[in-house]
Amino acid sequence: MAFKPGIPELLIILVIIILLFGVGRIGKIAGELGKGIRSFRDGLKPSDENKDDIRDDKQEISAETPEEKK
Repeated sequence: MAFKPGIPELLIILVIIILLFGVGRIGKIAGELGKGIRSFRDGLKPSDENKDDIRDDKQEISAETPEEKK
């Protein structure tokens, strides 16, 4: 049987977290977590420079392919 926390359990957990860390520190932790997630997402997106490099590489590969077939 799986444990499914209800509203009272979640409120107790929230109160314990606030007592342990304090309101100010929770705000800092949340802000840093948001910055980390944003940085991770930006790292997954290729930048404009990388897009140009990828485009150049694709052109080089497509230019080399017909020569190899000859």
